Amino acid sequence: MAGTLETQEMLDFCSQHNISADVEIISAADIEDGFKRLDRGEVRYRLVIDMATLDVPVEAITLS
Repeated sequence: MAGTLETQEMLDFCSQHNISADVEIISAADIEDGFKRLDRGEVRYRLVIDMATLDVPVEAITLS
């Protein structure tokens, strides 16, 4: 895992060279299916959860 400085350098490099990630956006309701697809090796791109589809306000979520 990289630290904050290395991560920022990588993001700056990607920005300067127009490099972006391929992602598949899924709804919060599809998280379980997303995990199953990951287990089966069916996910081609990074799965990103659309936080707007959560049933709770994002401010109410605490990360441990």
